[in-house]
Order: sequence, then C-alpha cells, then structure tokens
Amino acid sequence: MEEAAAIPQNNRETGEVVSCKNYMEEFKKVNAIAMPMIAATVAQYLLRVSPIFMVGHLGQLQLSSVSIATSFSNVSGFSVLFGMSTALETLCGQAFGARQYHRLGAYTYGAIICLFIVCLPIILLWVFTDKLLILTGQDPTIATEARKYLIWLIPTLFPYAILQSLVRFLQTQSLITPILLSSVAALAFQVPLCWILIFKLKLGIAGAASSISISYWLYAIFLGLYVKCSPACKETRVSTGALNTFREFFRFAIPSVVMLCLEWWAFELVILLSGLSPNPKLEASVLSICYTMTTIHGHIPYSFAVAVSTRVANELGAGNPRAAKVAVSMVLMESVTEFVVASIVLFLCRSRLGHAFSDEKQVIHYVKKMTPLLCLSILMDGTQVVLSGVARGSGWQRLGAYVNLGSYYLVGIPVALVLGFALHLRGIGLWGGLVSGTVVQAIIFLIITALTNWEKQATEARKRIFEREEEKEMRK
Repeated sequence: MEEAAAIPQNNRETGEVVSCKNYMEEFKKVNAIAMPMIAATVAQYLLRVSPIFMVGHLGQLQLSSVSIATSFSNVSGFSVLFGMSTALETLCGQAFGARQYHRLGAYTYGAIICLFIVCLPIILLWVFTDKLLILTGQDPTIATEARKYLIWLIPTLFPYAILQSLVRFLQTQSLITPILLSSVAALAFQVPLCWILIFKLKLGIAGAASSISISYWLYAIFLGLYVKCSPACKETRVSTGALNTFREFFRFAIPSVVMLCLEWWAFELVILLSGLSPNPKLEASVLSICYTMTTIHGHIPYSFAVAVSTRVANELGAGNPRAAKVAVSMVLMESVTEFVVASIVLFLCRSRLGHAFSDEKQVIHYVKKMTPLLCLSILMDGTQVVLSGVARGSGWQRLGAYVNLGSYYLVGIPVALVLGFALHLRGIGLWGGLVSGTVVQAIIFLIITALTNWEKQATEARKRIFEREEEKEMRK
C-alpha cells in the first residue's frame, strides 16, 4: 500500500518554476477542449429545445404543455442523469492521467448500467406527471398534454444515459472532435425529422418528443461506433471489471448530482415564486428572459469547466500538481475575461435586449432595468461554473454540494423572498436574491481553490487509483 501511495511524480514537480511557455502550452490545451465544446453543448441543448419552436405553431395549449413538460423533464430527469455522469470527469480523468487506460472503459460501462437503473424511478415519476401537476394547481388539460409529451419522451432517457457517459469518456481523453461532429449531425437530422413528424405525419407533440428520442439514439450510436472503431480508444474501451465500479461511481455521482441539482432547482423555484407577484405574467416573463440569457451564455463557462476538469483530473492522475495549478490559473484568466466582455456588451445593449424576446414596452423597459443585475449574474455564475469544473476534476464534489446548499438555500432563496416580497422589489428582488447566492458560491469556491493543496490532491488521486490495482492483484 505504501508503495502505491509513494509512486513518484513526473518531472513537473513542485520545485519547477512555471514559465510563460508553460502557460502558453496550457492555453493551447485548454482551448483545444473548450472551443469545440461550446459548439457541441449548444447543439446538444438545441436537440431538446428546438422542437418547442415548431410546437408553438400547433396552438397555445400544445406550446404551454410542452414548455411545462420540458421544464419538468429537465428538473426531474435529465439534470439527474447529467449530474451523475459528471462523476466520470473525476474517475476517468484521473485514471487517464495515471495511464490506467483500461479503467476508463470499466468506469464508463459501469456508469451506463448505473444510470439505466436510475432511469426506472424517473420513468415512474413521468408516468404520473399529470397528477403531480394538478396537485400543484396546474390546469388539468395542460397537465394531461404534458404527461402525453413525457410518455413519448421516455425512450430518450436511455440514449441520454449512454450519451452522457460516452461524452465524459471521450472528453477526459481530450477527444472532442467526435463529440462535436456527432452532436451537429444529430441536430441536422432532427430539425427536418421534427418538421415531418409534426406537420406532415400530423403526430403533434408526440412527433416532437419522438424526434428528440430518435435523434438522441442516433447521437449515441455515432459516439458508440467511434469508441468501438477508433484506434484512439483502443486501450481505453476495455469493458472488463465494469460491475466492480458501482460503489466508486456512486461515491462521486451522488454528491455530483446534488451539487448540480441544488443550483438548478433554486433557479426553477425562484421563477415559480414569481407567479405569486401582483403581476405574475410580467414578472415570470422577465425572469424567464433572464434565465434564458444565462442559460444561453452558460454554454461558454460550462465548456471552460469541461476543459479545466479534464486538465486538472489528467494532471492530478499523472502526479503533476503544479501543472494542475497552472491549468486552473489559465482557465480562470481566460474565462473571466470572456465573462467581463460579455457583461459589458450586454450592458451596452440593454435598451435593445428586450426586443429580442417581446414587443411589449413594459417587458422591454423591465428587462432594461434588470440588465445590470443580469450582467453581475453572468460574471459570478460563469466563475462558479468554471470552479465547479475544478471541483469535479479534483474530486471534491461533496464539498461543492455543501457550498451550493448553503449558498442558495441559506442565502440566495431567503434573500430573494425578503427582497421580492417583504421589500416589494418583485422580480428584481427575486433575481437579486439568486445573484447574492451566486456571489457567495463563487467567493467560497475561489477561497477553496486558492487554499487547495495540489500536492496532496495529486497524492490522494494516485493513491486511490493504485490502491484499487493492488486490491485487484490480491484477488487474483
């Protein structure tokens, strides 16, 4: 055991002075991951969202039903699978850095099996969606249509589980091109398919849900074929030992999903609370616009988070703590610069921003008033998203879950309630509460990252990896 823990680090150890060349090399590695991931994540996002634009032409009932069903499916299903799959960023990323290539396939196949099991209670929940929505006061007609949409969306869960696992498998090896090409190809296939199913075959919202399912299966098949046939995955696609990885996967998956969902649910909860305002339609519309803007921009910080998660996990697994620290510094400098620029551009366009979403003067003026707060939200939320990537790469998701719990549910939502209702600031107060939670979250993550002992993190990563190898050898 001592031998495993004392495995020597590579030549980029703590005594080496970091030069500009190190930063430039890291800059290239980071952008080779982050830039194509931006396009890939946008395409993945549009796979589930684009059918809503076509459904809107069927009528107000269909549009409202699909919008509610989409929000419900994100909160109760896709966010759970997405969050759990990020455990592979730690497991596969560190194993790849440690050159334990055979472990990547075992972790990935094990994750797929675990996610399939998790899909079962999600399916049960979706089957009773109408009853749950009616209990919350939703119109029975809308609830019935929403359930119909979700029933047709159930076959999407399984390819989504496969897809998220394979995406992590590839991204931890910095194999981003197949992810990009497959996502764009699936989206290009889905758009005409959705139109045919909805309007030509007259399948309505069932056709919209089916187009998503078929496209995700196609996307998963594309990536699966690449993993099976590509020489780049020859050493990492080995599947032996998958059943022995469940415990280790859940060890990181549960705090990962808690970490993600606590934040996601906080935003959804605040939008729901806007319905209690004196003018609920106006408040909900403006908060939805703010949420949409942060979601659209969120693909950029998420892509940087993927890059830093991959680089940190790889370097910690390889025993290069200083290189991991350089990766964090490089990503933070580049990403925060983008967030500042995006916030400045958004502020300068504040008078025109509302026109992109509505023709009503009241909404346009309200969005203009909200823009400064939205700019701060983009800056701080983007920073915490990147630092969450550091958490996943390092393996301290459990700590991240506690940070998110405190930031949003002890600070963000209580402040939102006070500002929004007690001080009568309404939508501005509700969003301001969320921003306060995000600020606290970003500051705590920054402090944790700054105080991280990277040498200790690298030692623990390699100890965990090689301890498992010793146990495997002993069982033989």
